[in-house]
Amino acid sequence: MTGVLLGFGVVAVLAVTGFATAALLPGEARTMRAGLTPVIYYLTNPALMLVLVAGTDLRAVLGVYTPIALATAAVAGALFALYSGVVLRRGAARTAVGAMASSYVNAGNIGLPIALYAVGSAAPVVSVLLAQLLLIAPLYLLVFSWAARPRRRTGPGAAPATRAAAPGRESTSAGRTIVRSVANPVTIGTAAGVLLSATGLEVPEVLWIPLEMLGQSSVPLLLLLFGMSLHGQRPFRNRALVPDVIGGTLIKVAVMPVLAWAIGRFGFGLGGTELLGVVVMAALPTAQNVFLFSSQFRMPANAARDIVLLSSFLSFPAVLLTGLLLH
Repeated sequence: MTGVLLGFGVVAVLAVTGFATAALLPGEARTMRAGLTPVIYYLTNPALMLVLVAGTDLRAVLGVYTPIALATAAVAGALFALYSGVVLRRGAARTAVGAMASSYVNAGNIGLPIALYAVGSAAPVVSVLLAQLLLIAPLYLLVFSWAARPRRRTGPGAAPATRAAAPGRESTSAGRTIVRSVANPVTIGTAAGVLLSATGLEVPEVLWIPLEMLGQSSVPLLLLLFGMSLHGQRPFRNRALVPDVIGGTLIKVAVMPVLAWAIGRFGFGLGGTELLGVVVMAALPTAQNVFLFSSQFRMPANAARDIVLLSSFLSFPAVLLTGLLLH
């Protein structure tokens, strides 16, 4: 329990520092965000993933943790799809975005310090990142591409098509986005770490120490950036989306951890800190990538933005409760 409190304390202090910076120095904070984002994206995050994965037992991660992460995300997304499609009668685009927001966790910047301090191992984080980067994100982006494609109207009242090339251009843009989601610096760093872990190759210290230094700087920078991004956010601007936001947030911070516990406990026989790590990862808030991906595909992203914000606040008591029950 002390580890959980320490992990969230580290996250909270750095996030609050970023929030306060954005509130007290709005102009400078915008400049910081513009500079930090590419540094984290292209340098520190790939280095962090390379170092983490290279030192991880891939057999344990791929054999247990990753299947649990995939199964948990699939069931959580399916539950929201049923809720959205059957109960709320939402369309395919809104349902797809909500499903991803209900099942895609912020393991990169919040999950890592929580796992290291609360669980004492990066294996649960690595498993979730591998599952999301290599499988879950590309699958959702394919669904987004399908849901965002232009619908052709037919019949007597249909308007003639005036831009025949538009569907092709949109398809090409969607394809490029999907490729970028897979072939990005973080994925490349992860793949390099997998290669080092699988082959046992050792990087010379003159290269490895700078990589570790870059990787160690990623988490504090990410948390500062995360805190800055929270400033000025106001949820529930669209009252019509309140059922979507509440339903998605509850699935994310309440139902998904229970699913992870059931799958890990009864499906894989986990217990102790291993089970705690699986459940804590599932209780993390929604990743901001969901809002970025849905915006890229011109999908209805307002609900995703609100789920990201609301789950960021509610995940703290969810993880604390998890630590208390599984201590």
